[in-house]
Amino acid sequence: MYADNNVLRQKSMKFSIRIYNLVKYLIDEKKEFVLSKQILKSGTSIGANLAEAKCAISDAEHLAKLYISYKECSETLYWLDLLNNINLITEPQFKSIYKDCEEIIKILTSAIKKSKTKVSVKKNETK
Repeated sequence: MYADNNVLRQKSMKFSIRIYNLVKYLIDEKKEFVLSKQILKSGTSIGANLAEAKCAISDAEHLAKLYISYKECSETLYWLDLLNNINLITEPQFKSIYKDCEEIIKILTSAIKKSKTKVSVKKNETK
């Protein structure tokens, strides 16, 4: 398992695994190939961008990667909503994974606020 003590990165890894399993279900059971690629890209890139944020060379780059993760998470919510509305996933499937994605968005929002404050403080210190 992904060895990381950061809650956000752990949750994003677990979410990526859920997305992978959802895509496998969509392809194997529903024979859906187009939307499954879209949600695979957005749903797994949340964690990938967080991994990049961890290694950012500046606080500004770290913040930018957090924003990209946030955007990918928002896109994933859209694809989940679409899959639900066209009945490719059941309501219980939808509610469960949507809830996980919303939780990640909330944590990302908090992380972005903290990172913005850090960037602002550093900007003010250099003036």
